Amino acid sequence: MNTIAATSHAPSGPGGTARFVATQSLLTLDVRHPFAAKSLIDAQDMHRTVMSGFLGWVDNGSPDARSQMGILSTWTVDLRQARLNLVVQSSIPADWSGVPRGALAEAPETLTVDRTFRNGDRVDFRTVVNPVRSLPAAPGSPPKTRGVRVPHTRPEHVRTWFSHRLQPSGEPAVAPNGVNRIGADADTERLALRMLPRVSSPAPHKGLRIARAEIKGTLTVTDPKAFVTALTQGIGHARAYSCGLILVR
Repeated sequence: MNTIAATSHAPSGPGGTARFVATQSLLTLDVRHPFAAKSLIDAQDMHRTVMSGFLGWVDNGSPDARSQMGILSTWTVDLRQARLNLVVQSSIPADWSGVPRGALAEAPETLTVDRTFRNGDRVDFRTVVNPVRSLPAAPGSPPKTRGVRVPHTRPEHVRTWFSHRLQPSGEPAVAPNGVNRIGADADTERLALRMLPRVSSPAPHKGLRIARAEIKGTLTVTDPKAFVTALTQGIGHARAYSCGLILVR
C-alpha cells in the first residue's frame, strides 16, 4: 500500500475540511544485520531505533518526547527477502544518518505530505493496533489501583474493538463511554483483519508483551477535524511500540 500519513493541529476549515501536513520516512533494513535483527526481536529496541531519528529536538529524558514530536510508526517484515520495512510519521523532519550503513538495504526515503480531507472522502487504510480491554481492579484493592489490560486474541473481538472507534455521520468525536472516535465510518463486515505475532522485550522489560492486529479496509470521512486528530495521535495503546498509526491512500 502506498501510504500517506499526515499530522496537523489545524481546525476544520469551511465546508467541513481539515488539512494535514506531515513528514513520513520509509526505512528498508536488512534483517540479517545485527542492528535490524535486534530491532525486530526487541520491542524496546525498535522504539529506540524509531526515536534515533529525532535526537536533539527535545530535552533528553523528556517523558512525552514521542508525543511532542508527533512520532508514530509501523513496520512489516519480509522474511523471504530479509527486509524490515519501517514507516515513521512525525511533525518534524527526521535524520537517519545514525543508522549503520550496513543495516540499510536501501537509502531512507522521506516524503512531505500536505493534503486536505473533506466530509464524504473515501480512503483506503491500513493500521496495526494493540487491541485491549480494561478489566477493573480486584475487589479490596487499594484506592486508585489501576485495572488490568487484557488483549483481544480473536479477529471478531478486534472487529468490535475497532467498530467502537468509528464515527457514524452526525455522531460526536467522543463516544458515550469516553472512547475517542476517528472521524470516519466503515462497513465493518468488509474489513480485513489479521492477528499478528506479539512483540516483547527481554530484561529489564520482561513484562512487556504487546498483542497486535492488522486492520485494512475503506473509511468514509465524517468529521475531518477528528480524522486529523486520529491520524496525528494514532489510536489505541502501545503507540510508542509501533501500534496505532493509520496509513491512508
